[in-house]
Amino acid sequence: MHIYVDADACPNLIKDILFRAAQRTKIHLTLVANQSIKKPASAFIHMLQVPQGFDVADDEIVKRVEANDLVITADIPLAAEVIEKSAIALNPRGELYTTHNIRSILNMRDFMDTMRSSGVQTGGPPPISQTERQQFANALDRILAKAS
Repeated sequence: MHIYVDADACPNLIKDILFRAAQRTKIHLTLVANQSIKKPASAFIHMLQVPQGFDVADDEIVKRVEANDLVITADIPLAAEVIEKSAIALNPRGELYTTHNIRSILNMRDFMDTMRSSGVQTGGPPPISQTERQQFANALDRILAKAS
C-alpha cells in the first residue's frame, strides 16, 4: 500500500495525522501538490510538486495510484477515478468513498455546482470539527490495519 494525499487542499491537522501514521506503520506517503508543502524528515514521507494547472495534481495521483493504495482527497471526481482503479479513497472528514456511494455523491456535487452556477449562494464547507477529525483518524486506522 502507498498513501497519496491531494495535498493542496488537505488541512494541516489531517496531514499531521497522516505523517504520524506513515511513520508508525512504515507505509510510504506522498503529498502531491502544485506548491511545496512542509513535511517532516522521514524515509516514508515524500513530496511531489507538480506544475500549476487545473487537475494536474489529480491527474498525477490517478497516473500513479494502484489497486489497494489509499488516496486522501475531498475531490469527488478524483475519488471516483481512484475507486475505478480499485484503490481506496478517504475524505479528510473521515468519509470513505466506495463503489456503493460514489455515484450519489457525484450527483449531489453536480447538483450543487449547477445551483452555484445559477447564482445560488451555497457557502463553503465548515471547518473540520473535532468529531470529524476523530472519524478520519479512526477510518485511517481501520484501513491501515487491514493493509498490514
